[in-house]
Amino acid sequence: MRKDRHPSLRWRIVRHLTVFQSIVLLAVIALVVAVLVAIDIIQINEDDDTFEALESAVALDANDKLVIRSTPALVQLRQVTPDLWFVVRDQQGRTVREGQVPDAFARLEADLDGFGDASIAAAQKGQRASIRRIKTEAGPVVVLTNALTTLAPGKIAVVILAFFVTIVLPIFTPLVITTVIVTHLIVRRGVAGLQDAAAEAERIDVERRGARLPVAGVPSEIVPLVNAVNNALARLDEGYERHKRFLADAAHEIRTPIAILQTRLEALAESDDKHLLLEDVARLALLAEQLLDLQRLDRQRESFAAVELVGLGRQVAAELAPLAISAGYDLSFESAATAVAVSGDAASLERALANLVQNAIAYGGRKGAITIRVEADAAIEVQDEGPGIPPEERERIFEPFYRVRARTTGAGLGLYLVWEIARLHGGRAVALDGIAGGACFRIELPVQTAA
Repeated sequence: MRKDRHPSLRWRIVRHLTVFQSIVLLAVIALVVAVLVAIDIIQINEDDDTFEALESAVALDANDKLVIRSTPALVQLRQVTPDLWFVVRDQQGRTVREGQVPDAFARLEADLDGFGDASIAAAQKGQRASIRRIKTEAGPVVVLTNALTTLAPGKIAVVILAFFVTIVLPIFTPLVITTVIVTHLIVRRGVAGLQDAAAEAERIDVERRGARLPVAGVPSEIVPLVNAVNNALARLDEGYERHKRFLADAAHEIRTPIAILQTRLEALAESDDKHLLLEDVARLALLAEQLLDLQRLDRQRESFAAVELVGLGRQVAAELAPLAISAGYDLSFESAATAVAVSGDAASLERALANLVQNAIAYGGRKGAITIRVEADAAIEVQDEGPGIPPEERERIFEPFYRVRARTTGAGLGLYLVWEIARLHGGRAVALDGIAGGACFRIELPVQTAA
């Protein structure tokens, strides 16, 4: 599945700046070329067509006189230039002319031999002429003709292109490269504070309440968004605390009527119904205790101390051995080391291990062995020989209120409590296959390093 790609702010700025610079640069080029053409620093020879037409039109007749033949090029030139005029003079002094030569240029006819290629402007507004030496069928000649006033778009384009390639492109290319590099650095520096805020947001979870995104270094345009997120986090923290207080208060309130109900049931005459009711009340009492345990976990991290797992495992095994034996199991304890130390809360870890043993007693099939094992790498295993946990269920069994078999007793909080205790200690809880079949629950904890 294709992931949505978010547009890059950096490249958006680079793209927009490059387009803007291109438009401005092209406008400046057009203005500069127009000004240079107007002041004749750049000459666009619109009269090239006249000289090219005359090269093939000038010839000598039978009497050795200069004549102008009506070639197709000259005919077309006459059509597009109604006011066309020119004077052609060869080295022998022979002259031929066409059109009305302005008085300002007529006096130049006698001295054309002394001119090279030139562009001449008369004092009268709008009168211009060009002089050029060309080779014709009649030999070398000098031509004086009027310069066209209508600019040829194609030739203007060629001049602009040449100007762009020779002058503009060498300037524009480094400018674009500089824009990309500088924009990258500016944007990177400008959003550095935002990246810090994003990194802090990645570290926020339900157990790090009170965390806020830093505003220092964030661009002023983004500060309202960061403040809005911080305000939302504050509201979530407040709601979470209210939720925690409600659960803790509810669990405390439930314990009292449960205790009263248990006392009254115990006072009843012996019967099968009495034992069933007492078992139900015991499950209610366990549920209330588990809810209180979940609320106590947050505060217990602050009181972590060294915990010795081997001794803790032996203690749980001793306390639950009578319950396991009465249910038809053999309960044993094994250790791969004489002592394994971790940093944590002893009461929480004891509760987690006891929950795993009680879980094995409840669902191990009431036969076989239950083994508590402490590994040297700070792992605790509880293994039974019951039906085991299907592989597809092993991830979900640690979810709150989830049960593998819908009709089994229990609220589905025991394994969730184990998972939470392991997580708060920096470890994890997993379900595996037992060595001799059945289920194997494993709590992996970080080993306490020597100071």
